[in-house]
Amino acid sequence: MIKYSEYEQEAINVALSAIQQTLTNNNVMNSPKEVENYLKIKLAAEPDEWFTVMFLTSQHRLISFERLFRGTVNSSHVHVRIIVRKALELNAAALILAHNHPSGIAEPSNADKDITSKIKDSLEIFDIKLLDHFIVSSNESCSFAERGLL
Repeated sequence: MIKYSEYEQEAINVALSAIQQTLTNNNVMNSPKEVENYLKIKLAAEPDEWFTVMFLTSQHRLISFERLFRGTVNSSHVHVRIIVRKALELNAAALILAHNHPSGIAEPSNADKDITSKIKDSLEIFDIKLLDHFIVSSNESCSFAERGLL
């Protein structure tokens, strides 16, 4: 994990707070670049893979950002039922999935595509939309929505 000075960490915290405020108060899908920046700051420097979910209102405002599954350097086990249960608990109308690739390469694997499809299908039963799935790394990012993978 990258070590930051006290001043660098404070700057990062201020940036995260400003971006989170934007995502909470505004329509999150009107600013996909803000979402990507937020996710990069939250996940890109992690040494292990984290699978996270942004739970959103029907107006696509951020309810909560949750780190749900921690893996190793190249995988994490994702449980669809936990994602669906949390979405129902939070009364979320939409989700954005995200995870990091510590390798630095943000290309989706077949496993990434498969779990995204399973999550999307499960959410549809409860009328919850899956808006995107981002993969972030220290060097790049990938949006499933932009690539037509949803």
